[in-house]
Amino acid sequence: MKKLFYLSVLVYVLSFGLQSCNNGKTYAEQKEEEADAINKFILENDIKVISEKEFIENDTVTKENEYVLFDKSGVYMNIQYRGDGEILKEGRYTISSRFMEVCIMDVADFSISAGDTLLYNTKSPYSENFLVTVGSSGSYSASFTDVAQSEMYLRYETSAVPSGWLVPLAYLKLRSYISAPPSEKIARVKLIVPHSEGTYYAQRYVYPCYYEITYDLN
Repeated sequence: MKKLFYLSVLVYVLSFGLQSCNNGKTYAEQKEEEADAINKFILENDIKVISEKEFIENDTVTKENEYVLFDKSGVYMNIQYRGDGEILKEGRYTISSRFMEVCIMDVADFSISAGDTLLYNTKSPYSENFLVTVGSSGSYSASFTDVAQSEMYLRYETSAVPSGWLVPLAYLKLRSYISAPPSEKIARVKLIVPHSEGTYYAQRYVYPCYYEITYDLN
């Protein structure tokens, strides 16, 4: 987590596709570089990766520095604290979060280096709020609210919540606190999110991010 780096790019009017090139590289080459960067991050941080089967057998609990890899999404998750509430059922919920977003590979387009902190709201007076809809089939969709105060919206100019942020919701036990919530009671996770489950820019320029996120029901 080296220097703080705020993305300062204009909204691009050109659409992008999976076969787009970045500095002459094919999409397949970019994905391979991303996979190498994720593996390097895992090795450098002495992370133990477990399968979904092991995760379920362990009662959906992870040990310190142990991450479960979800094969479908490619997201890696470490649950630091599940919370003391209940797992979300079908319905709509407002969740408030604190987060830190760190790029884990070099991105030449923005002069970003692996380890650069791209965005965080841990010191902001405002939390990151988003409305989550849980479908009857267990699907999750979400959009940021309070966009005038949303760091994610102001930076990436979209209200869509990265899919990777929603992966933990099937396993966290959330609740609402009337007063300021005690930090030790808030559900919190660490994530490694590939570009396909990340922000608009991560998807466009094919880079993975490491996140530390808290989840608290509003």
